[in-house]
Amino acid sequence: MKHPLIVDAHLDLAMNAIEWNRDLTRPLAEIRAAEAHLRDKPDRGHGTVCLPEMRRGHVGLCVATQIARLEHDAYSPVFGWRSSAQAWAMTQAQLAWYRAMEEAGEMVAIRDRAGLDAHVARWEAADDAVAAKLPVGFIRSLEGADSLITPAHLERAWADGLRAIGPAHYGPGVYAQGTGTTGPFPERGRELLRLAGELGLILDVTHLSDECLWQVIGLYRGPVWASHHNARALVPHQRQLADDMFRALVARDAVVCVCLDGWMMTPGWERGKTTPASAGLTLARLADHIDHWCQLAGNARHVGLGSDLDGAFGTEQTPADLGSIADLAQLPGILLGRGYADADIAGIMGSNLRRFLASALP
Repeated sequence: MKHPLIVDAHLDLAMNAIEWNRDLTRPLAEIRAAEAHLRDKPDRGHGTVCLPEMRRGHVGLCVATQIARLEHDAYSPVFGWRSSAQAWAMTQAQLAWYRAMEEAGEMVAIRDRAGLDAHVARWEAADDAVAAKLPVGFIRSLEGADSLITPAHLERAWADGLRAIGPAHYGPGVYAQGTGTTGPFPERGRELLRLAGELGLILDVTHLSDECLWQVIGLYRGPVWASHHNARALVPHQRQLADDMFRALVARDAVVCVCLDGWMMTPGWERGKTTPASAGLTLARLADHIDHWCQLAGNARHVGLGSDLDGAFGTEQTPADLGSIADLAQLPGILLGRGYADADIAGIMGSNLRRFLASALP
């Protein structure tokens, strides 16, 4: 049986492989069992992502990250590295893992439109049995630019296949202000924007301070998107996207991708205390955020999926009816029940992002 290709705009695959020490080529049950005794991270034994589960759910194309931030404040709850050189080295270890996955036939890097078209055609022709053996395609993105020792390192990353960049992560950054902070881009951040535009990188506004986000809208002439954002109107927090920001992104023909982190889906979530069961959190809540964006835009052309699954959280902080990334395949039924047309559902599940990438990639 053939199933539509699902596109996920945000997965921290290499972080899980290198820092969480997860062999993502193995079955999910095996990965969970191997770390069930560990207590170093809250999501141990609760992961939802591996390559076999992506194939099972026909999540055959994703945006996969490199991520390594600096420790700007010794008392910050967000871990970081002590120098840009160390952070750069971590991103290079992550790049080495992606290349190993390519060499093993587990994944394939998408660097241009021709590669995108060929990969999509291969997956669209595949039934379940064939899809179970296909490589997962990925567009590589840098989440947070702290690891760039100099702006010139971005040119090296582009040559290595990087195609998207989010200038900041949590807290203050070298090149931009991130989640939980205020303020505009510093001078070196504006230089990074200029260089990224010359290279043609997709600029990800996710995690930017409000001031930095508006600067991107005004200054950046290349393609922009929000790889994993939910609606501030439904869950008030600076990490979320406000309605006027969404409208400005729509005017740039961007795609805004909703994510599955529990605290971003339902208001009043307390990390370590709230559970999916106690919050009544299901995939229907994600559909609320999708519907909010679609109603604002007046169409479904600007919404996609950027699950952020296993972005330092697992089933302890995801919808109760999601056991693995393969369960994203339940969303079409939920949206169909809310009156969405088949073409709009197909757009949200992947074709909106494919259209965007076909325009944005070289």
